[in-house]
Amino acid sequence: MARLLGTLRSSQPVARFQRCCGLFPDGEEGGGGGGDDDDDRAEGVLDRGTRNGAGAQRRPAAAGRDPPNGVRSGPQGCTQKYIVKNYFYYYLFKFSAALGEEIFYITFLPFIYWNIDHSVSRRMIIVWSIVMYIGQVSKDILKWPRPLSPPVVKLELRTVAEYGMPSTHAMAATAISFSFLIATVNQYKYPFELGLIGAFVFSTLVCLSRLYTGMHTVLDVIGGALISAVLLVLLYPVWDVIDHLLLTNPFCPLLSIAVPLILCYNYPKLDYYSPTRGDTTTILGAGAGATVGFWLNNQYAVPAYPSKGFHLGFPLITSKLAVVVLARFFVGILVVLLTRRLMKSMVLGMLGYRYKFAIGDLEARRRLEVEVPYKFITYSSVGLSATVLVPLLHELLGLM
Repeated sequence: MARLLGTLRSSQPVARFQRCCGLFPDGEEGGGGGGDDDDDRAEGVLDRGTRNGAGAQRRPAAAGRDPPNGVRSGPQGCTQKYIVKNYFYYYLFKFSAALGEEIFYITFLPFIYWNIDHSVSRRMIIVWSIVMYIGQVSKDILKWPRPLSPPVVKLELRTVAEYGMPSTHAMAATAISFSFLIATVNQYKYPFELGLIGAFVFSTLVCLSRLYTGMHTVLDVIGGALISAVLLVLLYPVWDVIDHLLLTNPFCPLLSIAVPLILCYNYPKLDYYSPTRGDTTTILGAGAGATVGFWLNNQYAVPAYPSKGFHLGFPLITSKLAVVVLARFFVGILVVLLTRRLMKSMVLGMLGYRYKFAIGDLEARRRLEVEVPYKFITYSSVGLSATVLVPLLHELLGLM
């Protein structure tokens, strides 16, 4: 068992998967995944920073996108060239990886709220927030490094300073897809097998994308999916109770803001800067704002979207329904993006005035007293606007 876990945690299975999918380091495009000797040589240079997480702590995380046959900055300012020989897998897994990023969360979760069902959206957001917090904190407690490069080709750089275990992409994909299945299977008439296949395909694609992009070992991905599955099993029996308390408890708004803030300010400390604390604050902030919005909607009867017909089965997509759904979505996303842009500027400006730093000072923005309120206020405002302001605007525009 120990040998199996060691193999799953090593970089070689990731490198072999990349080669099988047509992704090679420059100069190795005709070869295979490399042998054990290659892996040994890669392990031997760990202290020089070729492994992300532990090794990356001595350099800031970089960001950016490059073309398929491009160059990625490696550790210590080195560059890593790579060759793509199968563009189908390249674009499939790049797209799949995006399903675990902010752009997906900020579009899909509100879409469910505006167009499908409030109760389904509430459950998904609560589960997502809890799962992601546990995953992010686990990374910085376990401190397992990411795969070695070489032999692995890394296609992402933003998370280069983060640790790897567990994969929060795998956790989020598993939590979102299966919580959606569980929340809808008893409310809507559709084949359970079809929903199960959809959830499995969605989560599998995201998990495999983390191997293809070279950001996680096999054990990171399996561990993330299993942790998320366990959390779903534990939360399912009580999520109706949690949902009821969030809607009716008079202390819900206070606790929804205070508890996440306490968790963010007491996030595990590292010896170097990692984006995990900022990402965690973003997630908890959005969840807090949405939760307050849910409570306000229930207390003050903010318009609910009609869903009586949906409970008998998903209706046929008519041109009128498609127009209404798209109109709700684009109006809502516009409001959400404007809210995020406005709040970012306002909060960062106020914090810059308070702590005497320039808006463009990246190091100052990474300080605890700046990063946490900056991201928490911004994204709690986003969550609140998505659940309260957007439905009011939809009613005003006749889109209910």
